[in-house]
Amino acid sequence: MMISSRVRLFRLTSALTLMLASGLATLPAHALSDIKDITPPSADTSTDAAEPLPGAEQDVIEDSIPVIPDPDPLIKRAEPEEVESDEPETPPAEVIYDIEKAPEPVRRMRELIIEAAKTGDISKLKPLMNPGPDQTSVPLQDPEQDPIDALKAVSGDSDGIEILAILLDILSTGFVQLDQGTAEEAYVWPYFAGKSLGLLTPQEKVELLRIVTAGDVAEMQEYGNYNFFRVGITPDGRWKFLTVGD
Repeated sequence: MMISSRVRLFRLTSALTLMLASGLATLPAHALSDIKDITPPSADTSTDAAEPLPGAEQDVIEDSIPVIPDPDPLIKRAEPEEVESDEPETPPAEVIYDIEKAPEPVRRMRELIIEAAKTGDISKLKPLMNPGPDQTSVPLQDPEQDPIDALKAVSGDSDGIEILAILLDILSTGFVQLDQGTAEEAYVWPYFAGKSLGLLTPQEKVELLRIVTAGDVAEMQEYGNYNFFRVGITPDGRWKFLTVGD
């Protein structure tokens, strides 16, 4: 008798079901406590059980090595001590504009120099230069050289007229009294000879630029001192010097 395919498939399925059921029934039962914990370790796990990171062991060894300090120098030099000077700082000389504050002999010699310079003849200065051992000191003068010839040698022109113009300019400024109470005491024009260029007021800078150029001032500031022409007259009225430089 022929069995239909539908019936054959039903029987096969029933047989497989019975076989599976009988297999599960024979497996032993386990309590919940017997199931192993497969939860991954948490971050709170003790570090004692953790393996050291690569290089960590070397860091620990290096930290445990004592550091030997560098030896002190064989020669110990004492720290320099600041030396306080007992000498008080020299205050700048007083700038004087009132010519009446100078002694009468000084005023008289100044006026004579101005009158001679106005003539345009530099030889007019020679009688005022006190010929002899105490002759007026002028720049670039040899022992045997005439002072007027020496002034012509430093003038921008052969007749020395530039020197006369410089004399009029500097004698029109204020003046200072330098080296008071000494053999070198003198009333000096212009007053820049006794005052630091760094202390000049704007008004005083204008007066300086009436005598020299801005380029000259820049060069003077490098040295900090006025280094152009100056005139010195002693308290007794002797024309002491007409010099140039510091």
